[in-house]
Amino acid sequence: MGLFAIGDLHFSFAAPKPMDIFGEQWKEHDKRIIENWKNTVGPEDTVLIPGDISWGMRLADAAADLDVIDGLPGRKVLLPGNHDYWWKSSSRLAGQYPRMTFLKNDTTRWENWFLCGARGWTCPNETAFTAEDEKIYRRELIRLRLSLDCAMRQGAENILVMLHFPPVNENHGPSGFTELFGQYPVREVVYGHLHGESSHSMALEGEREGIRYHLTSSDYLEFRPKRIF
Repeated sequence: MGLFAIGDLHFSFAAPKPMDIFGEQWKEHDKRIIENWKNTVGPEDTVLIPGDISWGMRLADAAADLDVIDGLPGRKVLLPGNHDYWWKSSSRLAGQYPRMTFLKNDTTRWENWFLCGARGWTCPNETAFTAEDEKIYRRELIRLRLSLDCAMRQGAENILVMLHFPPVNENHGPSGFTELFGQYPVREVVYGHLHGESSHSMALEGEREGIRYHLTSSDYLEFRPKRIF
């Protein structure tokens, strides 16, 4: 059984929102994701989706996108991004889509790994870090700690963290997120949010201080799920 990841699907099947206004690489990106997913992921695999899943504003709007994801091969573990306004109640989502896991303030397992996460937020020392950013950033640190503590109560020895936002600023300086990683047995970190060549070039990728980092924005992956394990 493999573990894959792909974020920033930006689906909009109910009310089509062409993404190629952000670049030619986004032309019919939804069809490419679906085709690549079917050619890459098997029914026994698991796919992590770290946020910006649907452009829908309400669950009724996002349902068409979630239905498509639900019908794709593999188990799915989803995390909210900054554009997922439709995500209000994880318990309601779990009831409507029992084959998918909606991660928020808790944990779930893949083999001997515990999967934890939070949406995250812009990190301090960004060029435009406001007082409101500080408030949200602190709240997301609390949510991540809740998730990590949930895993530890179940005996976690290996943790993979999902975030939507990068866990560091553009200079890859330490943050509250990286500090938390060091307090728990975090071995892998998956995140998204970054789009375009200039943002991709600033991504934290590969191993640092014993933790492996993966940027999994769909355009960075050329719209193909990335195998983590």
